Amino acid sequence: MIKASWHKYTLQFKFDARTSRGKISTHHAYYIKLWDSENRELIGIGEAAPLQNLSIDYRPDFEFFLDKFTSNLGVWNDDQLSAFPSIKFALETAILDLKNGGHKMIFNNDFFHGNKPIPINGLVWMADKATMRKEIKEKIADGFTTIKLKIGAIDFEDELDLLRGIRKEFSSSEIIIRLDANGAFDIKTAIEKLNALVAYSIHSVEQPIKQGQKYAMAELCAKTPIPIALDEELIGVYFIEDKIKLLQTIKPQYIILKPTLIGGLKASKEWIEIAEKMNIDWWITSALESNIGLSAIAQFASTFDNPLPQGLGTGGLYSNNIDSPLQVSRGKLVYNSKNKWGKS
Repeated sequence: MIKASWHKYTLQFKFDARTSRGKISTHHAYYIKLWDSENRELIGIGEAAPLQNLSIDYRPDFEFFLDKFTSNLGVWNDDQLSAFPSIKFALETAILDLKNGGHKMIFNNDFFHGNKPIPINGLVWMADKATMRKEIKEKIADGFTTIKLKIGAIDFEDELDLLRGIRKEFSSSEIIIRLDANGAFDIKTAIEKLNALVAYSIHSVEQPIKQGQKYAMAELCAKTPIPIALDEELIGVYFIEDKIKLLQTIKPQYIILKPTLIGGLKASKEWIEIAEKMNIDWWITSALESNIGLSAIAQFASTFDNPLPQGLGTGGLYSNNIDSPLQVSRGKLVYNSKNKWGKS
């Protein structure tokens, strides 16, 4: 019989991470462990780490439901777990880890064996203008050729000046720029801001306006001079019919998949299959998980033949992350099995 338990681990940021939704200094990860009652030494582990102000399962009774879930595994089904996307992700990955021998091998593929590094974007967090400029230079010096800037927390003219600085030194063939607005643009001025960004050869703008305004987003996607990527817009959309309807209505240029936020690996794969039928491109992004969740997402991402840089470089944000074989080298995420997993 399969048994389950969970424990909480508080991740400490090395700095106050800023988004348009505010600052974060800590993040709670919940590790779900599965084992067969006849072999307690073999353990599968998965991470549930709902994000404050974003995940639909970031709620006061989250730990209460974790208790219910882990004490009664057999009575839960997909529909019941739809309100807890991070738990679905943790369960999927814990089951795969258990089946594969409890070595944190979610998928037996080239990435896990260190033979297929994943190109990723270098993430520059919101900060004051000088700090962001310094981080941009550091990411480029570290070998990243795709840079993603979180925007919306400082003056827009200052953000344009940062982009101007990049383009003075690097062409769009040398450095790709992605922007993540986290819904910070106002509907009335969004198209003006997108037009102002054209001069800097921007690859894409992620979630320019707040989620839940699908007709305004559809109009924006139809008129935009810069490709738009949906992110938060996918949260809370469970059923295939609703996923199809959303993409048919908005017609985005890209979608971004965060398994922790949208219901795990199966749900992410559904979005990918639907998007590809509509000729919508995509990439996969982590959502501030510890290295446990990040490794699972990276192994999942590596099962697809997608040449776009993925958004998987968050492991270095924490001062107390779980030691792991994951490392970032010259703009790529590498699984280096010479480095061992720490206790989780």
